Amino acid sequence: MSDNTLTPLGAPARPWRDPRRYLWLLSPFFAFSAAWHLLNFQRTGEVFWLWLLPGIMYGVIPLVDALLGPDDRNPPEASVATLEADNYYRAIVVAFIPFQFAATALGCAVAASAPLTPAGWIGLILTVGGINGVAINTAHELGHKRPRWERWLSRVTLAPVAYGHFYTEHNRGHHLRVATPQDPASARMGESFWRFLPRTMWGGLRSAWHIEAGRMAQRGLPAWHWRNEVLQSWSMTVLLYGALAVAFGAKVLLFLAVQAFYGASLLEVVNYIEHYGLLRARRADGRHEPCDVTHSWNSSHVLSNLFLYQLQRHSDHHAHPGRRYQALRHFAQSPQLPSGYSAMLLAAYVPPLWFRLMDPRVAAHYGGDLTRANLHPSRREALIERYRPRARP
Repeated sequence: MSDNTLTPLGAPARPWRDPRRYLWLLSPFFAFSAAWHLLNFQRTGEVFWLWLLPGIMYGVIPLVDALLGPDDRNPPEASVATLEADNYYRAIVVAFIPFQFAATALGCAVAASAPLTPAGWIGLILTVGGINGVAINTAHELGHKRPRWERWLSRVTLAPVAYGHFYTEHNRGHHLRVATPQDPASARMGESFWRFLPRTMWGGLRSAWHIEAGRMAQRGLPAWHWRNEVLQSWSMTVLLYGALAVAFGAKVLLFLAVQAFYGASLLEVVNYIEHYGLLRARRADGRHEPCDVTHSWNSSHVLSNLFLYQLQRHSDHHAHPGRRYQALRHFAQSPQLPSGYSAMLLAAYVPPLWFRLMDPRVAAHYGGDLTRANLHPSRREALIERYRPRARP
């Protein structure tokens, strides 16, 4: 967004105001709507209510993003300090969490008592797992911040989706290794999402445990110690699932496991999108160059950014991880996605469509020299040859 509006000569400049200030409420409202849909299903028994939230995620948001297009305006730098200090934006992030937990509990109540058809079960899993998957983005926003209470809430938010190790791996693993072959959360060009999913899930878990075991060793403590933050995070899930099993019966544990897997897969398909094919070059000393705004795919599509705390302005996030969502910037030099995440994840589920959309964009980003890209080893030579610049006759 451009600097302060011009005013008549001699008149004081108006302070900049965020034009989306109240639109950011869409994110906690999304979590509220999940709980409300589940309550309406309990009241009416209509399966429609279990499919409404997935319909919004996979249908309405991509359509509105396509209609509105991207908005690449940035807040003026003179206003960023005030914008980041405004606790209103922090309260919006925190407001998501109670509705997320309410939706999880209501989902268990439905799973335990309502007679569900196969379509009903799928809708229930997509609704509860969907909102817990989106909640990982809430945890992501909180987990990067300095106040201890925000980082603690980040791990609480990950409990329903049973993905507490993400807090450790993302902050102390992914951000160090992003856009390198060593990062399990950075997808390689030519690698389908379905190949990426088991690699990133297992690789992220293993990396988180290795990071935390190393931290324990530096303190002279064994890995299996109560101070281990991975174990603390997993314990939160055990306590939550145990309480829900006591409240609704042990049969909800299978439902919780399935919705958690789906929710975690939403995180991982976003990881797949965010760095696909991008690679940080090696310097003369053998280390990778510092991460900058060219090492993440960027999108400034309006509606999906409002729901996701501008996660899609991912280039700025990786270059400046502590910057709060309301101040994240669009950079023209960042590689740009053709749409927001809601549409791109649908493409990622269909590898031929994904490769057709994204492989030419990776090649264009590197000027046709795919030796500079992060390539799937089994397809490396074929991709280099396919996109090699040809001499004009």
